Amino acid sequence: MPRYAAIDIGSNSVRMMAADVERGGRFQVLAEDRQVTRLGESVFRAGAIDKAAIDLLAAVLARMVAAYLPLGVLAVRAVATAAVRDASNGDEFLQRASEAVGQPVELISGQEEARLIHLGVETRWPHPEERILIVDIGGGSAEIIEADQGILKVAFSRPLGAVRLHSTFLQQDPPAPADLRRLQDFIDEKLAVVARRVEHGNFARAIGTSASASAIVSAANRIPRARRQDADRRRATLHQVHRLFRKLSALPLAGRRQLTGIGPRRAEIIVPGVAVLAAVLERFGIQQLAYCAAGVRDGILRDLADRGAGAERVRLDNEQRLLVEQFARRFGVDLKHARKVAVFARELFTALQPWHRLAPEQGRLLEAAAYLRDTGHAINDMSHHKHSQYIVANSDLAGFTDAERLEVALLCRYHRKSMPSYRHAEFLTLPQERQRVLLLLAPILRIADALDRSRDQRVANISCSLQPASLSLTLESAGDLSLELWAVERAAPQFRQVYQKSFTVQAVPA
Repeated sequence: MPRYAAIDIGSNSVRMMAADVERGGRFQVLAEDRQVTRLGESVFRAGAIDKAAIDLLAAVLARMVAAYLPLGVLAVRAVATAAVRDASNGDEFLQRASEAVGQPVELISGQEEARLIHLGVETRWPHPEERILIVDIGGGSAEIIEADQGILKVAFSRPLGAVRLHSTFLQQDPPAPADLRRLQDFIDEKLAVVARRVEHGNFARAIGTSASASAIVSAANRIPRARRQDADRRRATLHQVHRLFRKLSALPLAGRRQLTGIGPRRAEIIVPGVAVLAAVLERFGIQQLAYCAAGVRDGILRDLADRGAGAERVRLDNEQRLLVEQFARRFGVDLKHARKVAVFARELFTALQPWHRLAPEQGRLLEAAAYLRDTGHAINDMSHHKHSQYIVANSDLAGFTDAERLEVALLCRYHRKSMPSYRHAEFLTLPQERQRVLLLLAPILRIADALDRSRDQRVANISCSLQPASLSLTLESAGDLSLELWAVERAAPQFRQVYQKSFTVQAVPA
């Protein structure tokens, strides 16, 4: 399973999620974090993000990066939305945020934000046969999306975020009636363009995906904020939303904070959030609002997986592969066999990512070792693994640093016979972390080698099924795999010893 991380820098809060993404887009969440930063407050008040907000955001991002960095994610995508789009110092902010993340932070359009929200909803709660309306009330904007049979039909990004509306219209606590009327008039005006382009009625449901929607559904169902995850797929009727708006708009902040389901920070901006959702439901004749916990970050993770993002970090690039193949050819390596073993090694490395948690770049070195592990045959068939180590370690192999070349050489050494041991001087001189890397990669290379033991590419495809304590490897072939199955079983004890997991292998017809 590929592993990715997503960061959504919104106008009200920053969210991070790191997850293993299974086939079909299902997530196994490994780390997540959320922090209210209120980036939009200063933007909607004065036109720029103030220094205190930038400093806070940089610290929050550094904390989030520290949470997912040890997980060895294949790729990260960090995006910023409405407040940064509107800020006069948006470029300065993006530079500071990018430094904190360690890669460029993208400023995405409202349309891209809507696309990611829709993708997130379809991942968490698919609607392959229904017409739905998705409403996401962020801090700076509201994304309103019409989707039919799982396909996004049209999307709108309107300046109806809860922080923006609160800063612009609601200066008193509780809000003054005149301010509430101006707020509702503004909402109606901004929804008019949506109403002209989206056919009313015939929606299977309206889905809210924001913290405002979570608070509304939680309040309607009396779900405490500490259990707000239970609000997922729960509903609030239009009558309940209207009643909640009247109640919230009449209460001061202290009273709003006492209501079940409304958090202390959300209480500050909940009134405009409820007003927008009520107006959308009424405008399109929808009698219920359902909440979905998906958001931009879910869409980012699904999008990264669908595009195979980061896969290039696991494999040799074209230049490196050419150089490695040229080097292997000099020593008489069977390149057809080597290429097959390299493919298996890469696939196993990716599948086992949740267990070994190594940096993706280690996959490149594993692939290189798959090509070069048999170079030692040019010296002598006996102990050829040791000769391979010597050749690679003392070569002028281009495309790799000295440290990388040494690691590839040691992987060649340990692709057969004894595993890495403290009796081996070269292994003992490595830093402890590099020793751990070799221990985790050596069994993968041994199994990859065994999968083409006959050297005639009998295994067409492999698939890995990971359970918490076991790996099941399935080989597809139209031919006899008895030799490959025997070879894999011979390599299995080292895998079980290192990974402390059970391991089984089976063959099925291709």
